Amino acid sequence: MRGKWKKILIICMIMFAFMYINNSSLFTKKDEDDAKPWLMAHRGLAQTFDMEGITGETCTAERIHEPVHMYLENTIPSIKAAFKEGADVVEFDVQMTKDKDFAVFHDWTLDCRTNGEGVTREYSMEELKQLDIGYGYTADEGKTYPFRGKGVGLMPSLNEVLSAFPDEDFLIHIKSDDPDEGELLAEHLGKLSKDRLSQLTVYGGDQPIKTLKQNLPEMRVMSKETMKSCLLPYMAVGWTGYVPSTCEHTQIHMPESYGPWMWGWSEKFITRLEDKGTRVLMVAGDGGWSEGFDTVEDLERLPAHYSGGIWTNRIDVIEDKVKKSR
Repeated sequence: MRGKWKKILIICMIMFAFMYINNSSLFTKKDEDDAKPWLMAHRGLAQTFDMEGITGETCTAERIHEPVHMYLENTIPSIKAAFKEGADVVEFDVQMTKDKDFAVFHDWTLDCRTNGEGVTREYSMEELKQLDIGYGYTADEGKTYPFRGKGVGLMPSLNEVLSAFPDEDFLIHIKSDDPDEGELLAEHLGKLSKDRLSQLTVYGGDQPIKTLKQNLPEMRVMSKETMKSCLLPYMAVGWTGYVPSTCEHTQIHMPESYGPWMWGWSEKFITRLEDKGTRVLMVAGDGGWSEGFDTVEDLERLPAHYSGGIWTNRIDVIEDKVKKSR
């Protein structure tokens, strides 16, 4: 009986050693260029706001921090500034319009940020361009509006953004869960070349992303459903080094609090997914409200030798620190 338990103990020790070695980042080798993190600028170079107590109904334009620059989110100037500051990828939001175009704009309605009213998709692209998208921004509870009158004509269309930056990488956010929006977006993006599509990733609600993927199988996408279909089986079998097929050619938005639960976190995990054509982008906190790594102090929480993507709302603040680590 004692011999039997000794064999079981030896087997357990071998299994433990295998799991440790097979999932340790200590043995992960990358080329110098591949070992560098990449930066994703959320909404370009934008105004930040107090995250405390926000909900899906919060008008964030009414609670911005005191402005340190004059850029407004989701505009061509803000995107240009983000790339100039060192962003590798810029994220922007799209809303479907009445005339079956896509406006680059965050909100479902116009009342919060603009001098317009009602639902964004009830307006044509031309009508949306007449609005002042800086109208509602205030940092002092409505005493002053520093961007009022300065945002007229700044709401671009999807095609305008892609045309203005033909060689840059983008992360496109569908803000609804409408499958028709996924179908329409597939129609727009389907006109692009294969090389251009490889520079784009789309994320959003399960339904539009599913529809988009059905129409454009080569498109890199991300939704809660695609995340679950990849990560849940990976958590079960990833210790062996096996990566489920559902993890191929997608994108993972990994909240920093969840990362340590992944086998091989961080570098072994990132390398395994990159080998399957999938990118890993780390979001601060639990990922609930697009928290980013926005200060130099935030960057200290990243794993050692981290080489995935970094989600930031302040590319102008952290780029220099990350650049020195590259």
